[in-house]
Amino acid sequence: MTMESNTKDQQRLLTAAAGGALALIGMRQRGLSGMLIAAAGGYLVYRAANGTDIVSQVTGGGSSSSKPIFVEHSIVIDRPAQQVYDYWRKLENLPQIMSHLESVTVLDDRRSRWVAKAPLGTHVEWEAEIVNDKPGERIGWHSLPGATVDNAGSVQFESMPNGSTRVHVALSYRPPAGPLGAAVAKLFGEEPSQQIADDLQKFKQTFEAQNKN
Repeated sequence: MTMESNTKDQQRLLTAAAGGALALIGMRQRGLSGMLIAAAGGYLVYRAANGTDIVSQVTGGGSSSSKPIFVEHSIVIDRPAQQVYDYWRKLENLPQIMSHLESVTVLDDRRSRWVAKAPLGTHVEWEAEIVNDKPGERIGWHSLPGATVDNAGSVQFESMPNGSTRVHVALSYRPPAGPLGAAVAKLFGEEPSQQIADDLQKFKQTFEAQNKN
C-alpha cells in the first residue's frame, strides 16, 4: 500500500468517525434540526464508505443558502493529543482557531453562546451544547433549538506514533432561508473547506510556536 493510499484510508476512517458522531448528535436532538444533523452525519459516513459525494452528484456541485453545508478537514499538530484537546475544550479559545467566530461564552459545563461574524459588520448568534466529550479524543456539539443557524460539529484528536496529533474537524450547518441565509452562507466565503483548512494551518503554526518544549 502506498503512502498516498494509506493517507486516504485514514482520512476516510476519520470522516466515518466524524459522521457517526454527528449522527449520534442528531439522534439526541428532537425536531427538524436533529433530523438535519443526523442526515449530515449519515452523509459523511456514506461518503467515507463509498468514496463518492452524493450531494455534489445530485446538485451538480452548485451552492445555495437553503442547502446544508458540510465542511471537514484534517491537520497534524506536533503536540500531544491531550494538550491539543485541552485547548479546544476551553471553548473561549475557538475564535482564535475559526476566523468566522467573533466570540464563544461558556454558560455552564455543556452550554455556550456563540457569536459569528456576518457581512456589513453584523453578526448572528446561537446557543450550543456539548453532547459528546471524551477527554483527549473527541468533542461533539450541536446548536440548541431556536438557533438562527442550525449547526453541529465534531473534532477528533488522534494520537500519532511520533507524539503528534491528527485533528479532524467536521462541521455541518444549514443557513436559514431568505436574505439572512444568504448572508450566513457567506460566513465561510465561496470555499468553506479552504477557509477551514487555512484556519487550521494558522492554528497549527501558532499553537506549535506557543507550546514549544
